[in-house]
Amino acid sequence: MIPTIAVSDTVLVDELSYRLHPPRFGDIAVFVPPVPSFGTPFIKRVVGVPGDTIRIKDGVLYRNGVAVAEPYVNEPPRYDLSIEHDTIVVNGRALSPASADIPPPRMWQAPNRIPAGFYLVLGDNRNYSYDSHLWGFAQFRGDFVSGALADKHAKAHFIGRAVMVLWPPGHFGVLH
Repeated sequence: MIPTIAVSDTVLVDELSYRLHPPRFGDIAVFVPPVPSFGTPFIKRVVGVPGDTIRIKDGVLYRNGVAVAEPYVNEPPRYDLSIEHDTIVVNGRALSPASADIPPPRMWQAPNRIPAGFYLVLGDNRNYSYDSHLWGFAQFRGDFVSGALADKHAKAHFIGRAVMVLWPPGHFGVLH
């Protein structure tokens, strides 16, 4: 999440928010990832919510056809990404449900929109972030439907929304 959050920062997480409402576009979310993480939750920015169309082209994120201003991004992504044909396509190649959390076609409401219960999450250090462009969607809750943890009885879960950096003092502040 560099430059927004440094590796050694201590972050305050609001664990009540996602009990009251689902994650929202722009949230910095803490969640159980769909890949082995040795029990460590991930923290990423929500850039796509259920029903959204998403495209990254020439370093620009487009949400529902509109370019998104992202002043928090370390550098523009050097990859293209789109949601189409019931999957996430990165640089012209579809992510495989064998290794990525991509729901089966029956779970999609439209083949080019994020399905219900799934989120596209990216780190602010886009080119060096282990995120949705590599391992698929983050799920709100339930068993992972595909990917590395699908047969491991692992449970998807959004833990909360990061709201503030508490430590070190030089990084103290509210997250936007």
